[in-house]
Amino acid sequence: MMAVMLVASATAFAGDSDALKAILKAKVYAEAEALIKSSLDQLATPEEKAKAYNKLVDLAMDQFNEQNTIQTENQVAAQMGKDPKPVDEALMTEMAYNALLAAAECDKYDQMPNAKGKVAPKFAEKNAQRLWYGPRNQLVNAGNSAAQSHNDELVLKYWGTFIETLNYPLFEAQKKGLDALDENVKKDQYGLIGQVAYFAGVHAQKVGEIKKAGEYFKVAANNNYVEDEIKNAAHNSVLSLMREGLKDKADTLRVLEEYKEMYAQAPDDDLLMNAIYQIYSELKDKDNMHSLLDSRLAKDPNNFVALANKGLMAMEENNATSAIEYLERASNIQPENAVVLMYLGVCYNAKAAETAETDQAKAKEIFKKAVDTFDKCKELDPDKLNARWGYNRYQAYYNYYGEDAPETKQAEADSK
Repeated sequence: MMAVMLVASATAFAGDSDALKAILKAKVYAEAEALIKSSLDQLATPEEKAKAYNKLVDLAMDQFNEQNTIQTENQVAAQMGKDPKPVDEALMTEMAYNALLAAAECDKYDQMPNAKGKVAPKFAEKNAQRLWYGPRNQLVNAGNSAAQSHNDELVLKYWGTFIETLNYPLFEAQKKGLDALDENVKKDQYGLIGQVAYFAGVHAQKVGEIKKAGEYFKVAANNNYVEDEIKNAAHNSVLSLMREGLKDKADTLRVLEEYKEMYAQAPDDDLLMNAIYQIYSELKDKDNMHSLLDSRLAKDPNNFVALANKGLMAMEENNATSAIEYLERASNIQPENAVVLMYLGVCYNAKAAETAETDQAKAKEIFKKAVDTFDKCKELDPDKLNARWGYNRYQAYYNYYGEDAPETKQAEADSK
């Protein structure tokens, strides 16, 4: 029994392994990294592994701080009219990136139970404090430079890592700290996260990293501080990526059910409703198309998306009267929407032509509505980028002013 106790004691108080000693003697990041890669399995305990990776963090931060100090000195020098010293931005960025990855590995082992079965992290607090701002912000700046150079891989590397660090347990206290900030500061901080997440998703999608793209888009879509335009674009991208690679009707129906489950949790989500509507449309399921829109309008009679889609459905069913009713209501909600105005003008033309068979005077009044509607559409979208009003506007002018009227001739010229 005494021999066993002596062995146990010797193990508990054994010094650092030779492999760890070699790593701790390294002077630069590259040397320590090579040693860890070649001898990780020789490190005896999680504590040794944590200590080794923390050494990597130290060395990366030494090189990062060296360049950061030069940047700070250059700012002072500029105020004094002195020439700046050269800064190795690439090295600074790479060391910020390396420090964050090494810190994540360090924390993984640092959070494991020690020989006594207790979790007693030694490096987490210090690493979280020194890495949360400077190195992460450097990745944002580096990603921006890479985007300007059209280097999608580097954008993904730096902006993607910036977003992924939000999931590091290491930074749990820092993330909670964000919520305690002044509302304006919080808006800036979370707004930046949302922007970076969205554009990281865009670049991930461009290089075929679809899974990562979806993850980044979700971060942006769930961010309540980012601009609505970015939030909605991210949400749309999430929904679009869910349909990536669909092979058959069974796949389409599977995604439809996923959309419906999401919609049940967010019944006011217009983008989700429209995504469901589009699948029903592809399936030519008119009953469910009407049911979906009618259900939404029963709850929200002024829902723009539902009204616009009801109008378009009525158009397809050659019901100009019903189409005009819905599209007028939609246009009253979004009077600057050129696309809705274009379709409304088309319906006025159709209704006027139909009315002309029995009431020429009434038809003339409706053609005038078409003229006014297309004029507003032209004003909003003069280059026909979104609303192709050209020929339809000419048709309205032709029927209202007559074939040879100068207004009609000008409308014909405008249509080309």
